[in-house]
Amino acid sequence: MKREEVDMCQIQEWYPKFKSSSFKTKILQLPETFVEYLIDDTGPFVLPALVVDEDALPNRVRNPADEDDFEVSEGSEDDESERFPPPAFPDLEMKVRESIESLGGAVFPKLNWSSPKDAAWISPNGSLRCTSFSEIALLLHSSDSLTHDLCHAYDSCSDKTASRPENFFLALRKWQAALRPEMEFRCFVRTRRLVGISQREVTTFYPVLLDRKDELRELMEEFFDGRVKEAFPSENYAFDVYVTKEGWVKIIDFNTWGASTLPLLFSWEELEAEEREAVEMRVVDSRCGVRPGLKTAVPYDYVDTAPGSGWDQFMRKADEELRRQKGESAGA
Repeated sequence: MKREEVDMCQIQEWYPKFKSSSFKTKILQLPETFVEYLIDDTGPFVLPALVVDEDALPNRVRNPADEDDFEVSEGSEDDESERFPPPAFPDLEMKVRESIESLGGAVFPKLNWSSPKDAAWISPNGSLRCTSFSEIALLLHSSDSLTHDLCHAYDSCSDKTASRPENFFLALRKWQAALRPEMEFRCFVRTRRLVGISQREVTTFYPVLLDRKDELRELMEEFFDGRVKEAFPSENYAFDVYVTKEGWVKIIDFNTWGASTLPLLFSWEELEAEEREAVEMRVVDSRCGVRPGLKTAVPYDYVDTAPGSGWDQFMRKADEELRRQKGESAGA
């Protein structure tokens, strides 16, 4: 993989070209001081000092009785704030506030490539929905997955000359409260040909997908041929989409071929097979076919499924058991 292929999948690169076929987004360049703040783990985590007073966790519940029971030695709080003064990013804060307001009051944050979905547990609502700068800072700083963007973006590149891009960007995407996870899909493109489509949320069986499988595949094939094929410059890549109830296809993201992108219900060997001609669409076709992921509080994209890993062994055993059960049913 070349660095150029990785760079093409940055949201600030592809969004302007596909703006009309995606969700409304505001993109802000991050000052290097804020990038350093996200990477820094030398002291206790402190939220940025704010120009406008707001609570990072506005929905948390305070129990005065609990607070009375918590004793702090005299002067310790002042000492801590003196040793680790909160940083301030007033210009970025105001741009974020303006962007949130222009996007309806709630956004979904991500950096050049990744979102802090592994940190959703720390959010007061258990999701990536943010309504303030401090909520965004909390999610970004708490996310381990963003370390890839910040420190290891080009580790898989054969022409790697740097570990990170020169600039980082914060993409604020309009929060979509009504999205249905069963209508999210990952499309795989090899040598500019759509070769496979996978259900993106692989931890759940959705019967509706079995009924609409052919219809949905045709929608995404038409969208790829008419909107993506000639517009996206890379030859091999994956892109995630959402199909609305009206039948419109919206782009969620672009991903590199292989590397940290998961093939979900396929294997990379299957997707790279030369004899693959027609577009194959795969969905979870029974409750026995669900994959590990959110049910374990770990997003599937961050589960270690490498050969020999615990999940690799688990899934191999699960596949063997599923084949055994199907064999018994066939022989009954």
